[in-house]
Amino acid sequence: MARGVPKPTRDLDQAEQDLRDFGVCMVEDALPAETLARVHEALYRAADDDRARGREKKFNFDYAHDDSNQRVWNLLSRDSLFADLAEHPSALRLLRAFLGWPMLLSNISANITGPGCGEMILHADQIYMPQPWSGVQGMNVGWCVDRFSDENGATRVVPGSHELNRLPTDAEMSRDTVPLEAPAGTMVVMEGRLWHKTGNNRTQSERRAAIFGFYTLPIYRTQENWFLSLNPTVHRFASDTLLTLLGYKAEGLGLVNGASPQ
Repeated sequence: MARGVPKPTRDLDQAEQDLRDFGVCMVEDALPAETLARVHEALYRAADDDRARGREKKFNFDYAHDDSNQRVWNLLSRDSLFADLAEHPSALRLLRAFLGWPMLLSNISANITGPGCGEMILHADQIYMPQPWSGVQGMNVGWCVDRFSDENGATRVVPGSHELNRLPTDAEMSRDTVPLEAPAGTMVVMEGRLWHKTGNNRTQSERRAAIFGFYTLPIYRTQENWFLSLNPTVHRFASDTLLTLLGYKAEGLGLVNGASPQ
């Protein structure tokens, strides 16, 4: 397996090669400063709104639970900026190289780690597939809304673990991991087979937010049920690309009387 993590790059061809070699790549300055500032404000506004309305969601799954984390779901219904991220050209350029087209956006949500948060357990995002895996079936695109550092709980990975085509065993849960340290505005793309976890936020007052879009081959059901949860104005004004990602526009699967519903 490859050691260390690749350096941030602006070259998408290099980023694609990094994905093949390491299972992860980092694209620096993917969000210009003005866009980053708007995304930062929109995300924390949505998180504060959830908290004020008593709808705050904790990061609580079978493999992760920590009260100092906040999860913000269904971002597409919160602000149009998040739809722009979901179909960002640089992200789709890298995703198409591995998943082809069409693909589905399974979910796009945010994870905000608070001071003192604990680590998630080591896992891979293709947990829904029987093992051993036959190849990449899904990919995660992460947007660093705040800077990622070892101290504030940056995502930690086992570079090259995607080549094993399986989840880590109980004995491998303590494997050494490497933090993905990057400035705010960086785009991080991870293979669905890569072993990773949220890091431990050891700061006293720093929150670290990231937006994660998970994309899969079109044969898999989406994690978020867009047909029930999505604000109707989103798909009403969406591009053909976003409609395909959400399953509203069909290409081969999901037809209605032999044709796309859109």
